[in-house]
Formats: sequence, structure tokens, C-alpha cells
Amino acid sequence: MKRTTFASFVLTLAFAASAYAQAGYDVLIKSGHVIDPKNRIDGVRDVAIKDGRIAAVGTNIPASQATKTLDAKGLYITPGLIDIHVHVYHGEKSAYAGGPNGVPIDAFSLRSCTTTAADAGSAGWRNFEDFKTRIIDRSKTRVTAFLNIVGHGMGGGKFEQDLADHEVKPTADMALKHKDVIIGIKSAHYNGPEWDPYIRAVEAGTIANIPIMVDFGSARVRTIAELFRKYFRPGDIFTHAYAGGGRGELIDGKVNPASFEARKKGVIFDIGHGGGSFVWRTAVQSFKEGFYPDTISTDLHTSSMNAGMKDFVNVMSKFLALGMPLNEVVLRSTWNPAKAIKREDLGHLTVGAPADVAILRLESGKFGFLDQNGGRLDGSRKLGCEVTLRDGTVAYDLNGLAGQPWETMPPPAPKGR
Repeated sequence: MKRTTFASFVLTLAFAASAYAQAGYDVLIKSGHVIDPKNRIDGVRDVAIKDGRIAAVGTNIPASQATKTLDAKGLYITPGLIDIHVHVYHGEKSAYAGGPNGVPIDAFSLRSCTTTAADAGSAGWRNFEDFKTRIIDRSKTRVTAFLNIVGHGMGGGKFEQDLADHEVKPTADMALKHKDVIIGIKSAHYNGPEWDPYIRAVEAGTIANIPIMVDFGSARVRTIAELFRKYFRPGDIFTHAYAGGGRGELIDGKVNPASFEARKKGVIFDIGHGGGSFVWRTAVQSFKEGFYPDTISTDLHTSSMNAGMKDFVNVMSKFLALGMPLNEVVLRSTWNPAKAIKREDLGHLTVGAPADVAILRLESGKFGFLDQNGGRLDGSRKLGCEVTLRDGTVAYDLNGLAGQPWETMPPPAPKGR
């Protein structure tokens, strides 16, 4: 080989090595079973991450191409879970259910493989910016929000029953001002006979081009059939779909025919489990009739977090116990909720998408799952969260999959006194 040719060869190798280093992945998740409903992937794949985004999904991606490799053999890899019904804010006037009911989101979401959560109306236009400054902007979890049509938000009692504080223009204006975060309008807990809260919520949602979510309250002079037919638009969300029947979910022990009509119209049915909105009697009957939810969510708050509802993966496991296939459960916990809140950049593992990733363990055994009344349904499978990655960074790691044996690590640098 001539000297010039050899020199050129060395330069070529150096250039290739440099390019290779630049193209290397930050994180590679190897050999897990990927379930990505949007992209119709349901099989063993590797997932590579670079600069906080999905860089590749394929088979046999070499571990040598990544700075950090996680062995997910025997585990499931899905998009980060999206919980569209939580409560993570309380201001000075928020006293629903006898006291502040918002929980610190990062303490609950990341350990349940949840990377995106939508607060369901805890704040209204009067206190939303406090919510954003103190909680949304400071959370590792991606927090979005349904803005309450009540200006004071979910203050309970007199606040939520005050029709004078159900204002369209300031609600719509706030939603448009923060349209990167506010993904819907919420109406909840109104007990009067009037339809004004829902009419005004729809008006605000129409102006801001976002859906509304309704917790129908407890007044029996109004019916969900009328709500669906007269007021709901396609894409609007009815939460607490498997509640105890008091809102009209069941009629004479059967699924309300109006719910089937609403589904054809494009109404979205959300679980919103909570501490008082999930009953096995309703769930089992709904499954018998083929009426499945569009989205699975927790309604996480201080009164639900230690009751029948434990966390997101617990609620997902209940649907496995009801007989729903795992890929359908994942669909209703990732891509469907992303579409429901018009955040279609989320909920999938497409190359270029934010690297929000859940690594789940599916356990076999004998497990019991509770509803709001303490009723138990036995199941043979249970999901657990192993690792949560938010924008490509490990945010939760139950068994140290992203760690390395301590013996192989260099000793820590001495610290001064």
C-alpha cells in the first residue's frame, strides 16, 4: 500500500469513527416485547433513543452503538402511559371532598410508568396560572390540564354550584393563552337542574377548539341521554364510564342504550376510576355487552390513591382481569388518550417522537382487584412498572435495569469537609 493511500485510509477510518460516535445512541432498550398500537407493532424489538427522542425501533440493534443499554428480555416496552384524569393541584380555595385533594404528581406517576397526565379541572381561569407556575412548570411528569368552567376550579361546595362563576369568555381566553398546556374544558359535580355548566363548557371548548370532559354530578332531573344527544360534540369525553349507575351508566341492569348511540356519534368514554367511580357490576355488564372504554384513567387524588384504585398499572390490570387483551389495554392507556387530548405527538414510539417509554412486567399468579365498594375480582395477571423514561431520561427504575454492578464503578471522588 502506498503511503498516500494508507494515509487516506487512516483519515477515512478516523472520519468514519467520528461519524459513528455522532450517530451513537444514548440509550438502547434491548430484546423487550414492544407494544406500540399506533404503529401496529406487537413483538420483540429493540428501541434506541438519541437526544431525548426515539431514534430507531428494530431487531438486533448492536449494544455497541449505545452509551447505555437496558436488557428488557421478558418485559414489555410501550409508549409512556398517558393518564387523562388526575388531580394534582389545590389552591387556597380548593377544598373538594372536605379538603385539598391534589397529590404531588411525580410521587405517583413515574413509579406507575406514567409520563403524561392531564389534571381534570382542579383549576379554573382564576387560578390556572398559579397551578402552572407552581406545579406544571416544575414537574418531571408532563402535566397538561382540562380547565374548569368554574373560575375558581374544583373548590367544592358553593364554588362548583355557583353558576355566576361559570364564565365562557375568560375560560376560553385562558385556554387560548396556554394552548400548549390546556387540552380541554372540564365540567364537574354540578347538582342543579340547569344545563348551563355544560352549555358554557361547550361554548368555551368550541372557541378554543378543544374537547370538554364531563363528570355529570348527581342531579337526577338531567339525563346522560340528553347530555349526549343535545350538548356533546364528537370528541367530547364522558368520564366515570363504569361508575355505579347513579349517573345513568346502567338502566335496569343493562348498559344505557344512549351510551351506544353516543359512541357512534364520536363521544369518548373514559374510566376515571377514582375513589367512587368504578364498580365491578357496571364493568362486568359493560364487557358482557361489548361496551368497552376508549381510555383508561385513574382519577388520582388524595381520597382515591389508597382505596380500590392504587395507581395506573393497577387500573390497567383490572382490565386484564376483565378479559381485555394486553395490546388493547395498552392502546387505551397510550395512543387513544393521546388522540383524545389532541396530543398526537405522544403515545407512540415513532422515530422522532419524544422518548417517553414504559417498561412493564407482566406477572402471573393469584391477584385480587378492588372496586370502590371493596368488591373483589380475582385475576391471574398483574402489570408492574419496571422503568419509566421521560424524554429519554430514566425517571424511575424499580430493579436497577439502568444501573451497573457497584463493583464495576469507580470509587467516588473524596469530598471536602
